[in-house]
Amino acid sequence: MAPQLYTDETPDEVKNAKGLHLITMNTPNGQAVQIMLEELKAAYGTEWTTTLINIMTNDQKKDWFLRLDPNGRIPVIVDNTQSPPFPVMETSAEMLYLLKAYDKEDKFGFKDELERNQCLQWTFFWHGSGAPYQGQVNHFSRAAPEKIPYAIERFKKETLRVFGVLEIQLSGKYGDSGPREYLAGKGKGKYSVADMKTWPWVKGWERTGFTKEEMDDFPNLLKWIDAIAAREAVQKGIGEAYTQS
Repeated sequence: MAPQLYTDETPDEVKNAKGLHLITMNTPNGQAVQIMLEELKAAYGTEWTTTLINIMTNDQKKDWFLRLDPNGRIPVIVDNTQSPPFPVMETSAEMLYLLKAYDKEDKFGFKDELERNQCLQWTFFWHGSGAPYQGQVNHFSRAAPEKIPYAIERFKKETLRVFGVLEIQLSGKYGDSGPREYLAGKGKGKYSVADMKTWPWVKGWERTGFTKEEMDDFPNLLKWIDAIAAREAVQKGIGEAYTQS
């Protein structure tokens, strides 16, 4: 526990927050936690407060932020119901924290240990094998000062490979229940943190630079993207409340 979690530099809305507080920006990683909080609100009435920051101005590299997350990345949640307040960094860890502490009925998790482990597998698969690759495509295609064809091509191929892994799971190719609706769970699966973690990235395939022809290889993945997009809490989780003016 950090003995000096807050300083004079810490924004008042952060250090004076009660209950759960989210520090975020409306990026894919931010959206994953935003969506989960909106789903928890719809299911349980969970409340939290939010601080929006601009990572383009390096707010997340300031001392007050690094006390909450030494890695200097959004989102961060701080649970002020704990004494002292408990900060959680890393998107997947935040979602698993919320699952344990605020989803008492496992509406977005699993009571069965094997299903629970499968949910962890797919959550960590995207955390470690999906987001880094797609993030590198975005960087080298749009943000890098020099366009390096080798880097762009390499990370595009790896991202498409990862999309193919998701397609195998959702197609039910190696199962006996036919196509799946969600990544984890028995039978057709159940909407869970694994889907919430993965969806905000994958739904942006077109912005990443993939063509419709390239995505034709993943019909079940595209169907999954549309199905999750239709959820009211998902739309709220990527919506105007998280958009800076």
